[in-house]
Amino acid sequence: MKRRRLNDDDLALWRKVTDRTERLNLKTLFTPEVETKETPQPSFAKPKARSVPPPAPKRPAGSHDVAPPLGEQLRSAPVRMDTKAFGKMKRGKLKPEGRIDLHGMTLEQAHPALTGFILQAHRRGKRLVLVITGKGKRRDDGGPIPVRHGVLRHQVPQWLSAPPLGGLVLQVTPAHISHGG
Repeated sequence: MKRRRLNDDDLALWRKVTDRTERLNLKTLFTPEVETKETPQPSFAKPKARSVPPPAPKRPAGSHDVAPPLGEQLRSAPVRMDTKAFGKMKRGKLKPEGRIDLHGMTLEQAHPALTGFILQAHRRGKRLVLVITGKGKRRDDGGPIPVRHGVLRHQVPQWLSAPPLGGLVLQVTPAHISHGG
């Protein structure tokens, strides 16, 4: 790339900026303002490293769930597949080789359909499949116990991690926006 020379207007503007600024003294910038009393450390003792716990995940104000939201659970799960392929999948560069749509199904209908689909996809050598669960309907009747909406959305990752599918499925992640996620 060819460097461009500054014209007279740019140089005049730069001179105005540099005239109004003062140089930072890095030695005084990074010294503590409070004087600390130095205590001699014994030569045989190593300072202990302190581990800071990660901040607690933020939850919506009206949330009563004990478990973190599904999106947080899936994002915090460790990567169990090839990291290069996982990166391509997260960026939407890989296309799903198969898809199943569970919209409108009950738990009793969806579980056998999903199990059959995953087993058949594995037999055919498909490596990336898309499972569409939908968002779920709000069916809170105002009772004392909160009702979680999106029953399939929360149940499908558990089905995919349990036998007989747990040994076949390496990774469960939300779909890329180009795939409808």
